[in-house]
Amino acid sequence: MTTNEIRQAYLDFFTDKTRQHKKIPLAPLVPPDDPTTLFTGSGMQQLVPYLKGEPHPMGKRLVNSQPCFRAEDIEEIGDNRHTTFFEMLGNWSLGDYFKADQLNWSWEFFTQVLNIPQEKLHVALFKGDKHVPKDEESFTIWKKLGLPESRIHFYPAKYNWWSRAGTPENMPPGEIGGTTSEIFFEFESVKHNPKFGKSCHPNCECGKFIEISNSVFMEYEKQKDGSLKPLPKQNVDFGGGLERLAQAVQNQPDIFQIDIFKFLIKTIETATNKKYQGQDKLPMRVIADHLRAAKAMIDSGIEPSNKQQGYILRRLIRRSAIKFRQLAGKLDPQTLAKVVKTKPVLVEEIKKFQSTLDRGLKEFEKLEPNQLNELNAFNLFQTYGFPFEISEELFREKGQILDKKKFDQVFEDHKKLSRTASAGMFKGGLEDQSEATKKLHTATHLLHQSLRQILGDHVRQQGSHITADRLRFDFTHPQALTPEQIKKIETLINKQIKKDLPVKKTIQTKNQALKSGALAFFKETYPDKVSVYSIGDFSKELCGGPHVSSTGEIGGVKITKEESIGADKRRLYAVLKNGDQKPAHQT
Repeated sequence: MTTNEIRQAYLDFFTDKTRQHKKIPLAPLVPPDDPTTLFTGSGMQQLVPYLKGEPHPMGKRLVNSQPCFRAEDIEEIGDNRHTTFFEMLGNWSLGDYFKADQLNWSWEFFTQVLNIPQEKLHVALFKGDKHVPKDEESFTIWKKLGLPESRIHFYPAKYNWWSRAGTPENMPPGEIGGTTSEIFFEFESVKHNPKFGKSCHPNCECGKFIEISNSVFMEYEKQKDGSLKPLPKQNVDFGGGLERLAQAVQNQPDIFQIDIFKFLIKTIETATNKKYQGQDKLPMRVIADHLRAAKAMIDSGIEPSNKQQGYILRRLIRRSAIKFRQLAGKLDPQTLAKVVKTKPVLVEEIKKFQSTLDRGLKEFEKLEPNQLNELNAFNLFQTYGFPFEISEELFREKGQILDKKKFDQVFEDHKKLSRTASAGMFKGGLEDQSEATKKLHTATHLLHQSLRQILGDHVRQQGSHITADRLRFDFTHPQALTPEQIKKIETLINKQIKKDLPVKKTIQTKNQALKSGALAFFKETYPDKVSVYSIGDFSKELCGGPHVSSTGEIGGVKITKEESIGADKRRLYAVLKNGDQKPAHQT
């Protein structure tokens, strides 16, 4: 069964007459109006407001297969199961069915539709703690389905609890979460590696087991006193890695040998005149994964840059280029780009990197003997994209042996800082539905319409990022705004705020909403039924975020900065004028 056939079988299974799920549109790889993250990293990301209780226009049973990207997995690429770009099969119950139906359907789909041998499947459940009891309900369901107790494993919250903030202890008041029921596939052909411990189990990192799905049962909300209170409605959030399911169905321990990667690997073999074996496996895996992800980003309109999504794209391309040079002995942009048949932007970026690579080598030559250490090896990696193996070889030529453990420690310290920064960005998002965030989110509607009135109807929203401190709004416009234009836009916004216009929400079909004049510049991301927010007679947009009830609550808005973010694209920053916000001239 091919990867494409697995995807279609899943969608057919959940949209049939028995399960009656509605297929929701895919979210873009770069969320257009989600301040929580740079990329869509899971299928549930666009559903957070509905998991918190807001009614979804398409009902209580939803399904899709969402393309995702996770930047934190970049350095994990090279093993048998990690990819940065992947598809997440997802089904959701918003206050409808719960554990019994979800686990029964998962088991039926895996064992009867995909025909995965039952004896190769293991389940992991929550073992319980001082906050939440052991998940005996799921345990009983799995036993009734015929799974022997020897293949049902219990783990602490680190493994079998989900919330956007982690374990119950880390959840802030108002955060929702719940226990999880994971399904793992066991590769009998893979021998346990003793370096990962004396015994093997589903959460072992040796590669003998892969997680193929996770059912999250959202049933608790964190209280101010630290306790967990059951939600009035219980939700199900299921996620299944499509590529990993293909591994299980095709009984292939190496994800880069499933059907959708085989062609890429063969193309890399031809281009480098090397075989996918031994020490050449790792660089080939990196090239295949990174260029596949880079193509998806470029197709989404991202361009290489030194900021945010563009920086991640640049990093993927450059890491691929170094690995290609490492295999082939030289860097040929045209040959490398042919691996994924992508656009000229990839070729141009590789050409630019050729000179960067040369500069990196020149920087290396400047290092004094006492500077040939792990920290500077990491600096070469971070600044010029030199992997440890290349620096190791260069250092050895100068009589210096690099300590891989020390290098890894420098690397790990850097990753901890990166994770902290990412977590901070994540916390500034949708789960923070503070009054300031609601005001600024509503203000983006006023800003959008004001831009169109002052600059023209060519203005199209390209995205936004909102925290409690400021809003950032991206839009199309061919040149920098003059101080006079900025003043007019700000004045028009504040005029609508002073009028205290009502903010009203209606549910309409997408066609009705568009015919009524509602703005929707990401039409493909909206379901057939949509939420439309009208601000008096001034603004009407399709939207799903938090809003104030009338514009007077906003108080006032001050535009603090305007800048270019690429060809014909501009960016504005603004804050509330009530004095509670920090100046926003950055990020």
